[in-house]
Amino acid sequence: MRNLASLLLLFLTLLAAGPLQAAPRRDFANQYQPGRTVEVDTRREGDSLRVYLQFPNRSAQRRQVPLRVMGWIDFDARRPLWQDTVRGAARRLRTDGDVDRLSFTLPLTRLVSGHALSIAFGEAEDAMSGDAAWLRLTPENLNRSFIFIDSLSRPLMRRYVRAQEVFGVAAYAPGQALNAYRYPLSSLAAAPPMATSSTLGEQPRTLGLQDSARFNADQLLRLPAGLYLLRLGNRGPSQGLLVEENNFPQLTSADELIAPLIYVSTSEERQKLFDAPDPKKAVDYLWLGVASDDQNKARQLIRMFYSRVIAASQLFSAHKAGWLTDRGMLYQVLGAPETVYRSGNEERWVYRGYQTLNATFVFRAKPSIFAPDNYELVRRPEHEFLWYAAVELWRKGLIAQPGR
Repeated sequence: MRNLASLLLLFLTLLAAGPLQAAPRRDFANQYQPGRTVEVDTRREGDSLRVYLQFPNRSAQRRQVPLRVMGWIDFDARRPLWQDTVRGAARRLRTDGDVDRLSFTLPLTRLVSGHALSIAFGEAEDAMSGDAAWLRLTPENLNRSFIFIDSLSRPLMRRYVRAQEVFGVAAYAPGQALNAYRYPLSSLAAAPPMATSSTLGEQPRTLGLQDSARFNADQLLRLPAGLYLLRLGNRGPSQGLLVEENNFPQLTSADELIAPLIYVSTSEERQKLFDAPDPKKAVDYLWLGVASDDQNKARQLIRMFYSRVIAASQLFSAHKAGWLTDRGMLYQVLGAPETVYRSGNEERWVYRGYQTLNATFVFRAKPSIFAPDNYELVRRPEHEFLWYAAVELWRKGLIAQPGR
């Protein structure tokens, strides 16, 4: 009877407190805010995994708080499998211009492919939030025994370089051979979010090898433009690298300014720009016409449109320029997502109040040897209205972003 009375008292207490509120889902939207994102890279070192971090510069605040690491079964798990703090993180933190850098090691026995890591300075809540540095553990990043470095031997923290840019490969075991296999660059832009398999057409499934070369992993490299697979030895770990022309991801040539207009213009309009005696000036006139000859408005439109192109390439470049990818396409036309949820092999981008509508776009992981973090959009007919509404906003000189 005493147990029954206790259960009844607990039930009445919960009833009086009202319905239970589920914990809010973890929001990863800040992972897609250039300048706020924490970059992560890894290198296997024997029975350990070295984790490299690059933070936007706020080192003064960080030196007073611990660096926390948590292991998760998935991105949307509510409780970590384990957690720890990195000893001496404040002493290892190095300020380099506008970023802070540090690295530390974790025992491989703690790490499982398919699980995730979160890392953040601060309290446990900081490492549990979507603002922390998050990394899905894959066979690629658990076993790759090298990282890309710049000409000053600093971790590059990106999967692209410019043609003839000096970079290197820092292998854990020195003196190894490095094989470089070059494939053609892709200029295939993402199809609209409502496209069907019949309108998408046959997609290329293989890439033709253009040439290959052999280097020492310890030497600095300069490579011509192309999509590369860099492999230690003949059967060692590999990593894809995109090598682009000019000042990528900056846009400097007329072709680079015209090509991203594919999402908001017709093929005839773009061809007129390409054929113009001065294509760069023709692009300026196009935006001036969109802005009804308002020069300030035209400058604002140009600044927003092309800053999104650059941001998309910084965030999503891998097997091709980031603005050509599915996530890059939506980022460019609709802007950064308001909310991002991750679960299993899916990522959901949520836009609220966009043209009085709420819209959710679902991406599914489709990793490849060149792009282990690649996601493809699940295209649906119901996306058509919102997509054309967003394109029309650009074509009428209105900035396409939520609430506008």
